[in-house]
Amino acid sequence: MCGITGSLTRSFRPDAEAIGRRQAETIAHRGPDAEGVWTNARVDDAAGGGERARGGCGHVTLCHRRLSIIDLASGSQPMGNEDGSIQVVFNGEIYNYLDLRRELLAKGHTFRTHSDTEVLVHLYEEAGPAMVERLRGMFAFAIWDERQGQLMLARDRVGQKPLYVYRDAEKLVFGSEIKAILAYPGIDRSIDAEALEDYLAFGFIPSPRSIFRRIEKLSPGHVLVVTADDLARPAQRYWTYQPAVDTSRSIADWTEAIEAKLDETMRMHRIADVPIGAFLSGGLDSSVTVAIFAAQSNDPISTYSIGFREAGFSELPYAREVAERFGCRHVEETVSADAAADLDDLVKYYDEPFADSSAIPTMRLSRLARQYVKVAISGDGGDEAFGGYRRYLDDLREARLRKRIPRWSRRSMLAPLASAWPKADWLPRPLRAKTLLTNLSLPPGEAYANTLSIARSPWRRTLLADDVRAELNGHDPGEGLAAAFDSAPTDDALAAMIAADIAVVLPDDFLTKVDRASMSCGLEVRPPLVDHELLELTARIPSELKVRDGTGKWIFKEVYRDRLPASVCERRKQGFEIPVDEWLRGPLRETFESAVLSPTSRVAGLIDQQTVGRLYRAHLNRTGRHGAVLWSLMVLGRWADAYL
Repeated sequence: MCGITGSLTRSFRPDAEAIGRRQAETIAHRGPDAEGVWTNARVDDAAGGGERARGGCGHVTLCHRRLSIIDLASGSQPMGNEDGSIQVVFNGEIYNYLDLRRELLAKGHTFRTHSDTEVLVHLYEEAGPAMVERLRGMFAFAIWDERQGQLMLARDRVGQKPLYVYRDAEKLVFGSEIKAILAYPGIDRSIDAEALEDYLAFGFIPSPRSIFRRIEKLSPGHVLVVTADDLARPAQRYWTYQPAVDTSRSIADWTEAIEAKLDETMRMHRIADVPIGAFLSGGLDSSVTVAIFAAQSNDPISTYSIGFREAGFSELPYAREVAERFGCRHVEETVSADAAADLDDLVKYYDEPFADSSAIPTMRLSRLARQYVKVAISGDGGDEAFGGYRRYLDDLREARLRKRIPRWSRRSMLAPLASAWPKADWLPRPLRAKTLLTNLSLPPGEAYANTLSIARSPWRRTLLADDVRAELNGHDPGEGLAAAFDSAPTDDALAAMIAADIAVVLPDDFLTKVDRASMSCGLEVRPPLVDHELLELTARIPSELKVRDGTGKWIFKEVYRDRLPASVCERRKQGFEIPVDEWLRGPLRETFESAVLSPTSRVAGLIDQQTVGRLYRAHLNRTGRHGAVLWSLMVLGRWADAYL
């Protein structure tokens, strides 16, 4: 696990290496163990100080910050082939690298190290950009091919590892984090108004946008191949999650297949030359990963948990119960409102506004684990793989009801009624008539995007400043989610929701959260439940085995019910969120008012402070419950102070 950055320019820069080192320094937290820089741009004194780049095909600089996990002695990067014509910088882990290495050795390739990084070099020699189809793991990497004069950027299928790209007529600059790109001279920092609305809609910015107009995310499951003469080539998709239900298998067949695949996946995720621990929330997914991990280990495993002083938000008792069952060396910590001090770290390490409040305890959990290990297993992805979110149950009910209502009446009757109905976000969702009526009036994909929104249309735009609204025109933040939803079979609402979550929410919210939180302190987190082969297996499981009799993750629970405490399998799902509503009325009040409502706040040019002020007063007076929206605005305010 590491951090990568670099550039490809059309013109020679004598300071290319110095710039690369500055870029790498901004992401030193991702790789505190070593730094490496390689460039093909050199001043040739014999030629009178002119430029020289081998092959004359552009000037490339590759930079790497290393967190040593595999092949501690000889795995430094950038790493090249025998003649140096292929160079790679790599962030992540390739879990099937030993199999690939044996295959490449049999074909005559020579290896100097035992690292998974060197496999990428020789696999590229064999297959070119199509190499990504052979990889099983989490990764973002850059490969420079001097002979072809091309730079290849790639990101793993689900988006576990990040990669940002900036392009203009003269250069392409890339990095694991935006800050590495901003360290390069001459970067356009203009704000993307559409990305800002996306953020207010969902609390994160979906790929390929970023908060900066000229900086894009390389989307999950994509490769980008460019040359110095053609920097604007579009990225190409090489993998898509596609539900394809198999009704031929029995329940027994499915439970056997799930158990076998998870056992195999966990064994692969445990490959490392350093100690490994596990996150343990006390929920089903982390408990299953701990159960499998413990069964495969000869020694007691180490587990780490975070809880809250507010009992309604803490899962520590359940985590302790699981840890005791499997004889774990368990360490835990309790988070209070003092964790609001981590807000500045959130802004620093996430680089763009990010409003998932569970990032705060995730950073705390990562720091706790990092005191003991360099690698931790997590349970992220189980809800997407097996249908575990509570919102799935609500939307499935809505889907059944939508089918009974004529299409013509949904728009003509329900939409106006929904618009006139008062908001009641403090009520349980089944009692929120406005949400129900709005969702029923919309096509299914748009309805699901509305479900996921924390600030909904058209009210959302009243939070923005006039100048920002003027740039939005017909922008629809939910378009990407709706498209992913519609890519699934039209008669299977659960499969469609899962497809949308895996395409958008999982990579741009949950996996982003874990990557930045863990890498902020040099911890590698591996989530076996998002292994692409496991997801391809679960994509074939019938939806009625995922959600059955009002129970989410039914088949997953059946597989592991006998191994886990009943309290883990039977209780309702609980999120990893902080008590935002109350903290905003108490310990975070001064922070909010300073960051968002102050006339001198830099966010004043982006939001309508009068509208936001009214919203905040309603929250303080308990005539409204707006914690999620207000938290997103507070994060935006602190981000603006740091970046604008």
